[in-house]
Amino acid sequence: MTLTAEARALDLAQTYLETIREGSLDAPGVTRASYGPGERLSHRLAREAAEGLGLEVHVDPIGTLFMTLPGADRSLPAGMIGSHADSVPHGGNFDGAAGVAMGLAVAARLRHLGRRLPRDLTVLAIRAEEMVWFPANYLGSRAAFGLLSPEAPDTLRRSDTGRTLADHMAEEGFEPDFIRQGRASLSAERIAWFLEPHIEQGPVLVEAGLPAAIVTGIRGSLRHRNCRAIGQDAHAGGAPRRSRRDAVIAAARLVAGLDEFWTAEEAAGTDLVCTIGEFFTDATRHAPTRVPGEVRFTLDIRSEDVAALHRAEAWLRGAAAEAKARHGVEVDFGPALHVPPALMDQRLRAALGAAAAEAGVATMAMASGGGHDCATFAGQGVASAMLFIRNDGGSHNPQEAMEMDDFAAAFRIAAGAVERFG
Repeated sequence: MTLTAEARALDLAQTYLETIREGSLDAPGVTRASYGPGERLSHRLAREAAEGLGLEVHVDPIGTLFMTLPGADRSLPAGMIGSHADSVPHGGNFDGAAGVAMGLAVAARLRHLGRRLPRDLTVLAIRAEEMVWFPANYLGSRAAFGLLSPEAPDTLRRSDTGRTLADHMAEEGFEPDFIRQGRASLSAERIAWFLEPHIEQGPVLVEAGLPAAIVTGIRGSLRHRNCRAIGQDAHAGGAPRRSRRDAVIAAARLVAGLDEFWTAEEAAGTDLVCTIGEFFTDATRHAPTRVPGEVRFTLDIRSEDVAALHRAEAWLRGAAAEAKARHGVEVDFGPALHVPPALMDQRLRAALGAAAAEAGVATMAMASGGGHDCATFAGQGVASAMLFIRNDGGSHNPQEAMEMDDFAAAFRIAAGAVERFG
């Protein structure tokens, strides 16, 4: 029996995902380090699949893989679809790679149907998105746009080896000088639109019983990595309440207050998430009989709404003043890392919605809490969109569990939308 164009495309995607999993197994999950063997395998297999489809294949000097299905007017800016192919250590198989597989499947369907889009369609496999390897957000996509500092190849070191980005790039056959010289292989003027399919990294679609979601935007963030509540050590039995400068009480009150602030914002319809990922006293000094003089903690506050992030920042300043007045405890939040939100293009979102309706696939709108290469494209003024695929078990762990039926549903949306994007 002859397979349909859709079935052949989905078979290609499934084969790609299964093969890269087998080649990058690192119990209990998979490991595809940025500029390492697993990422190399993923790119090689994507290239082989693209060449099997007759796509034009090009690799830029930093390793970005471009796989292009020619369009009717090759002078037009290209449409692009894809994601990254690296993973976290001992992670799941689908974070990033599902987007590369989706891009290949969409191109395969068009090829098997003999259809040409008005413009080129380029499937991207992007390098080095996972920040766990090198301490830089969206390293691969930012490098492709020429946004990294010239010093990055020689100052960024990979977490597992301690060796520089330049060393690892050269080892993989790429050119660190491309970054040092501020060159770029991607230009916003030559990109009509960018679509990044990606597994959802939380439980929302599982809870909603839906296979896919149309992303409204990628949340911006306000992050403080080195927060300190500084009081004074005291004897647990000898110091009365009135004379204590208890850092734990002050920090705990601040955390509870932040939760109340979050609750109120959420009740008002604000998109907001707040996380205290670390909260601890000094293990070399703390004791059951000592009033703690210092607490260290982290803050990660995210929202699609810039105004909400500003309100959170103002609330933190007020909370620090209250800690000083009420408990005699200084709160030093340390350096702040501000990452602006990246809102998705309304026209592309509408096209995804229309394609979902035509395919009979129920979806929902939702924000992306995690960062993605799509934020780099949007930040450069490229019309950008994201499509989430239901995934049980969360992300960045071996329990990632995207079902191919859900991938197929999202594929029908992506395929229909790409033809609508124009």
